[in-house]
Amino acid sequence: MRKPNRTLWVFKYLWENTDDQHPATIAEIIAFLETQGITVKDYRAIQADIADLTAMGIDIVEDRSRHYEYSIGTRHFEVPEVKLLVDAVQSSRFISQKKSKALIKKLSSFVGPQDAGIIKRQLYVEQRFKATNEGIMRIVDSIQDAIAAKTKVTFQYYDYSPQKKKVARHDGAFYVVSPYSLIWNGDNYYMVGHSEEKDKIQKFRVDRIDHLSMVDEPRVKPPKDYNVGDFFSQEFSMMSGKETDVELLVENNLMNNIIDHFGERVKTEVVDEGHFKVYVTVGLSPTFYGWLFASKGKIKILNPKEAKDEFYYIIDSYSDSR
Repeated sequence: MRKPNRTLWVFKYLWENTDDQHPATIAEIIAFLETQGITVKDYRAIQADIADLTAMGIDIVEDRSRHYEYSIGTRHFEVPEVKLLVDAVQSSRFISQKKSKALIKKLSSFVGPQDAGIIKRQLYVEQRFKATNEGIMRIVDSIQDAIAAKTKVTFQYYDYSPQKKKVARHDGAFYVVSPYSLIWNGDNYYMVGHSEEKDKIQKFRVDRIDHLSMVDEPRVKPPKDYNVGDFFSQEFSMMSGKETDVELLVENNLMNNIIDHFGERVKTEVVDEGHFKVYVTVGLSPTFYGWLFASKGKIKILNPKEAKDEFYYIIDSYSDSR
């Protein structure tokens, strides 16, 4: 039977049970080792193990003022950093509930024992709408490999039927795409690449991709003017659609909203005690009109007439549904 590696077990105990507020004595370490079938007759063996771990770059703090107590010093992440990562995992619809819990458990191993309760924060996951595609992390990994290797990928792409069933597009035909980028937007991950079927650059929701595999064939080179930032603006921001200079009338309490969307350098003009004007260039698109609609009339289009007419045409299209 292979002899247990005592030094590794010492590291495991210190990592999982100690921090600056909870040091461990040599006696406690020896007691733990005995539960693993490791007998230590001389306490100096433990000191030698700790010296070896320190020499390997592990930050172990020694406190001789209290009977040689030891604890892990610097970890890979600080507690606030881990909490931030946990919140990101929890809030992401892209990551399935099962995978979220697994990732949070791993992240929690990077904090000290007094913060182990961070794992309980995963209960919030139960209340979120999460992806159901458990293979999504493997798909992302394969896409990243294909991007790095500059090869094509093939996959099926599905929608949901009125019965909430997954239905592959084009009767299950496989798409062939040359992936260029991965974009995260609105809690969803998108692959951007050249579609052989459409012969143009398209985006695909990663959580709706199935049976993806890399193709041993060089990808179609991206156009010289391809820029992922520009593509993001065209597809997801208010710069999609026909670019137009617009003049808006906005209620004063929405200045935060204006700055959030257009930045502090946005051109504005005070109108009266309750309103100000905004002069911006936007894309006349559903994204822009949806943002206007969400203001419940607190943001109005003054000019141009083209934008006003299109906005009210969209509103009128709902009149028959009353």
